Amino acid sequence: MTATIDGRQHAIQPGERLIDLINRSGIEVPHVCYHPQLGAIQSCDTCMVEVDGQLVRACGTMATEGMNVDTTSPRANAAQREAFDRILGNHMLYCTVCDNNNGNCTIHNTTKLLAVEHQEIPYKTKPYEVDMSNPFYRYDPDQCILCGRCVQACQTLEVNETLSIRWEDEHPRVLWDGGAPIGESSCVSCGHCVTVCPCNALMETSMLGEAGYMTSLSKPALAGMIDVVKGIEPELGYGSIMQVSEIESHMRESRIKRTKTVCTYCGVGCSFDVWTKDRHILKVEPLEGAANGVSTCIKGKFSWGHINSQDRLTKPLIRDGNGFREASWDEALSLVARRFSEIKAATGPDSLAFISSSKCTNEESYLMQKLARAVIGTNNMDNCSRYCQAPATMGLFRTVGYGGDSGSITDIEKAGLVLIVGSNTAESHPVIATRVKRAHKMHGQKLIVSDLRENEMAERADIFLHPRPGTDLIWLSAVTKYILDNGLADQKFIDQWVNHAAEYKKSLDLFTLELASQRCGLPIETLKKVAHMIAEAKGVCVLWAMGVTQHSMGSDTSTAISNLLLATGNYMKPGTGAYPLRGHNNVQGASDHGAMPNYFPGYQKVDDPVIRAKFEKAWNVELPPNPGLDNHMMIDAIHEGKLKSMYVFGEEMSLVDSNANYVGDALSKLDFFVMQEIFFSETCRFADVILPASPSLEKEGTFTSTERRIQRLYQALEPLGGSRPDWVIIQEVANRLGAGWKYEHPSRIYDEIAALTPLFAGVTYERLEGYKTLQWPVAEDGSDQPLLYTKNFSFPDGKARFYPVPWTEPTDQQDAQYDLHLNNGRLLEHFHEGNMTYRTEGIREKTPCAFIEVSPELAGERGIQTGSWVQLTSRYGKVRAQAVVTTRVQGRELYMPMNSTEEAVNRLTSSHTDKATHTPAYKETSVQLRVLGEVGDDPLPRTNSRHGHPTPQTGVEVERKWKRKDYRQPGDQLVQIQTR
Repeated sequence: MTATIDGRQHAIQPGERLIDLINRSGIEVPHVCYHPQLGAIQSCDTCMVEVDGQLVRACGTMATEGMNVDTTSPRANAAQREAFDRILGNHMLYCTVCDNNNGNCTIHNTTKLLAVEHQEIPYKTKPYEVDMSNPFYRYDPDQCILCGRCVQACQTLEVNETLSIRWEDEHPRVLWDGGAPIGESSCVSCGHCVTVCPCNALMETSMLGEAGYMTSLSKPALAGMIDVVKGIEPELGYGSIMQVSEIESHMRESRIKRTKTVCTYCGVGCSFDVWTKDRHILKVEPLEGAANGVSTCIKGKFSWGHINSQDRLTKPLIRDGNGFREASWDEALSLVARRFSEIKAATGPDSLAFISSSKCTNEESYLMQKLARAVIGTNNMDNCSRYCQAPATMGLFRTVGYGGDSGSITDIEKAGLVLIVGSNTAESHPVIATRVKRAHKMHGQKLIVSDLRENEMAERADIFLHPRPGTDLIWLSAVTKYILDNGLADQKFIDQWVNHAAEYKKSLDLFTLELASQRCGLPIETLKKVAHMIAEAKGVCVLWAMGVTQHSMGSDTSTAISNLLLATGNYMKPGTGAYPLRGHNNVQGASDHGAMPNYFPGYQKVDDPVIRAKFEKAWNVELPPNPGLDNHMMIDAIHEGKLKSMYVFGEEMSLVDSNANYVGDALSKLDFFVMQEIFFSETCRFADVILPASPSLEKEGTFTSTERRIQRLYQALEPLGGSRPDWVIIQEVANRLGAGWKYEHPSRIYDEIAALTPLFAGVTYERLEGYKTLQWPVAEDGSDQPLLYTKNFSFPDGKARFYPVPWTEPTDQQDAQYDLHLNNGRLLEHFHEGNMTYRTEGIREKTPCAFIEVSPELAGERGIQTGSWVQLTSRYGKVRAQAVVTTRVQGRELYMPMNSTEEAVNRLTSSHTDKATHTPAYKETSVQLRVLGEVGDDPLPRTNSRHGHPTPQTGVEVERKWKRKDYRQPGDQLVQIQTR
């Protein structure tokens, strides 16, 4: 299809908006409210063009075959200018002294594009104060042009549904929860609104007074300068004034650095530009990230206080009695090399163990496992995927062959139905949650959630299942059996693509709906409805996380999920598949690149002689033939006297491993313990040597996200003080031990990885330049696989496998003494125990401490109110915290988030594990509760978003603006094209 634009023909892409066609054609038409990731808002009227002789909004018009478009006709030009003049009536142009004068201000650029010299409609202030109540951004109503981008982003992209405009007001403005201060609303500080604002109405507080050369002046001085500008505008016109602001804007480029990086928190893999001025972080600007686009969460957008924290480690520390003393790098590295050599000589290489970091780069995990295997000579190597994701990987290994998401986030958006099991997605993986919320709200996607808590996704779900703790495997298997028994399965898919069908079907005999109802506490009719919804949906994606994996049957429940997908034919096509949501930014990559006791990089088995010979030849060493200890086994081995030394980097092992008291006792018994960290963590207390490392903004490398997406991060800042990137430190340790490594840059490390690892054969830094990404497996020619299994499954015969799984009872069950079940997990604002996030003041302000969620029923029974201090005691330890009474939890079930180092929830958890992977059964914890009698303030301050009251609507609802008495359509004969 083609359309004619200003006399020239242009090809139309299917489903393309006219504004996108015009922009793609290189023709400049003003548009202020339109943003390609938000769709048509139609509030600013600046994109008026003539189509076949009629005025239309280009953003609200679909490009169609044969249309004749004139973007420069007198009528179109007059309508564009009239519309923009109305905008200037809401916005004072003082660009030169504005922190947003950075070349990307839509208002500034449109003023220049239209060559505006004077405005006909005078600027008028609004009767509202600037809202500074949010710690991260501010809203200035006087600069707000009411384009509605922020509302559209909040209502239809982020779908937090906080922002709105009450068009019927005499003086409309953007409202939070219908008129609350931002800091006391349901705003989750995701930053979507700030990112899409086309001017300076919404701006990061970290930018204020920092970006411009004159913007740090006092308010009276700034006001005086603005008055001068406005005074000379009638005579000089905006053109001359804009030239001055353009010069000032270009001057900023010499001191503002924009660096592409990848988020350091969860596994979604958000990428964005970070703006820095010297070491000051001005802002995070998302735009073209493959996973996130303009989306961020509170952590990725605002939680970077740890980078310049005063308690960053900047010099090596060596234990001196009960304390530590500063040391030179030479002394610290020499001590590490000497003690490692002595211990290896005395008790053998397997008396040493190594833990890599899921927070650090692929290249750093690769070097850590190479240090363990090629230099020390042990396979005692692991990473924290053992604590969370190993069971999900095992379930996929058993059934479909690859241990990663079977598709991309875009597939989750496309699915006809999303099933979430044991994942608080809106808090743990907020940007993925936005895609599900949007598809559910705007496109009719069905949503089923199974969880112990009625979290946000459960509140939005079409069906919310609240099974008894540890029983997901039963209802999943029962639903699968019902589907197979009642002709609802995709039999053609099974016959063609899945082995062991008869054996698997026989294994389901036990899992009747009656058993599921009895054991899980779920109505049979509800389970039948779930089965029919799954069977009838056009594409099903299952998302799951630690609510599944951190059980003693975590691998089996993960397997049951994949079995269900196979039975219904929900692999091998877009909008389907298995999505175990990876918790850390690089937990997928750490395992992918060999930081495991039984695998070289790319899941090549260490006990395969052919594979081992390949690595021996490349590394020129003899390698140990047997799998080593995983991190759970390491702790037992220390208590048994077999493990003498450990080298851990970027892992808070003493708090994140289960049965923390037992783990701490083990670490204190080590003969020699090396920690590599950016802060003095709790685990550092046990160390003999502490090596100061650099966070993500201070180094280069790659991360691999939950969707198998490999992305580059670039160095934005120099390492602070004497700290060093982890890959540099690991190489220096190896070389002190005689390795002779000569890596000059992480790209050279990845060249070696790619040469040895078929899964990453075509990965190069050139192919990952900028915002380019690759999703493994990557062939030598650089072709990747965003959707797995399009041709076959990853087994020798190309077929998937049904894998029968038995039912086992959860461990650590309740009894008369320990009569309550304790669940645990993340908070939106914090990452795990808060080592990084607590160092951002605004985060600490919103969530200052951990707390315990108690149901109204239990609160009434025990005399508990929000703010009551209670003590939880398990069979393994005790903690003390305040209660929050909430309907999120039911009956005798409690919930405690992980955001505490003082009262860490893992002091309560056991040493029981998943039998296949040794992942701790964190979610199987029984406790007793004692009310301590003290009552304090609500541990969730009034500034926490959970106290807010969202105001859902279908976007900006611009039709209400069009009904205002003072609204007149720019131009004449306007054809009003409305979009959903």
